[in-house]
Amino acid sequence: MQGKTGVGTMGAAMIWPTRGLWRHPDFLKLWAAQAVSAFGSRISRTALPILALLTIGASPAEIGILSALSVAPGVVVGLVMGGRVDRSAKRPLLIGADLVRAALLLTVPLAAWLDLLAMAQLYLVAAGVGAATTLFQIADNAYLPALIGKPDLVEGNAKLESTDAVAEIGGPSVAGILIELISAPATILVDAFTYLVSAAFLHRIRKPEPPAKPETERPTMARDLAVGLRAAFGHPLVRPLFVVESLGALSGGFFYALYMIFTIDTLGLSPGTVGVLIGIGGIGALLGAVLARHVTTRWRLGPAMIAMLAAGQAAALLIPLAQGPLWLMLGFLVTHQLIGDGLIVAYAVQAVSLRQTVLPLAVLGRANATLHVLTGVLVPTGALLAGWLATELDVRTAVWIGVIGGLTAPLVLALSPIRALRRMPDPA
Repeated sequence: MQGKTGVGTMGAAMIWPTRGLWRHPDFLKLWAAQAVSAFGSRISRTALPILALLTIGASPAEIGILSALSVAPGVVVGLVMGGRVDRSAKRPLLIGADLVRAALLLTVPLAAWLDLLAMAQLYLVAAGVGAATTLFQIADNAYLPALIGKPDLVEGNAKLESTDAVAEIGGPSVAGILIELISAPATILVDAFTYLVSAAFLHRIRKPEPPAKPETERPTMARDLAVGLRAAFGHPLVRPLFVVESLGALSGGFFYALYMIFTIDTLGLSPGTVGVLIGIGGIGALLGAVLARHVTTRWRLGPAMIAMLAAGQAAALLIPLAQGPLWLMLGFLVTHQLIGDGLIVAYAVQAVSLRQTVLPLAVLGRANATLHVLTGVLVPTGALLAGWLATELDVRTAVWIGVIGGLTAPLVLALSPIRALRRMPDPA
């Protein structure tokens, strides 16, 4: 009898967990909104280039411009909107970003069905959606501590990272299936609908936001940037996190520029195989998000963060080491995607939670905006440097340089005050 009761209780808990933030109705609405929009963003990321290829006959150069425009506006939004996020209620900004993305995407199937679609429109849509997405990310990162309280940040970030990892695994596949079944323009229409659903969930959140503290000086973009830089690099625990993010962005530019070239041209893998490998990275990220909540119960926070970051970066050594028989190459690349992505995500959950904990709510938006500006500049810089090195030397050597550069990040953390942290500090 006890066995049956235990199994039934465990089964119910697995189907719908009832502990922690799963009992927080407003967090559930935020989580549902992000789950829907995370799948939507992966759908548009996949469908827009395919639509450009199939409907307009876009060239590779035009596809490259389209991809760049989906990221580049993040720098401008970070410069302009960081202070606005701190001085405003965050939830209306999140809802507005969703509605802007929905409205822009709705123009694409309409133009396609009227036979009016052109690359100029797709460029504008990609840039607008990219800008709104950056605003959403900046505001969301500042909104979470106000919604759930700083003691629950690790759990909240882990749950949101888990959802994002699932979207990374399934989103591109869902997009491909939808394009096959209902066409690329109709798939973009589905994506627009996901943002409307996300806005509806956010609209239903009931917890009032704390009012922003009045500022004594007249706000300007230069002052907001100075406040963001001071928050990012003036706090002894936040400064090393931002340096690590900067080094990761520079090294990540090598990955974005060279991974496809290395795996397809150098190793001779098929595009389908590479797609599966990237999907396995999503599984690794999901496992890492789950791990993040439990690892610091056994280890001290600082050493755990250093160990996860060091092991995650070291796993990237398996990329340039991949050679020889097919089974060996795939074994190296699969191990990197599972372990590397998993440990980096586990580290990131703790790093984001630490930043949100020790920084005051009044400067979180500007600190997040500063991070978006840094990554928006450093990722393309890394990609351009990687392309030049691959041309001057060879692809494998350029990959080695990028990976070794990434190994400097754990050293920064190990030499910082974070190494002495036993637990999450008291909230600011």
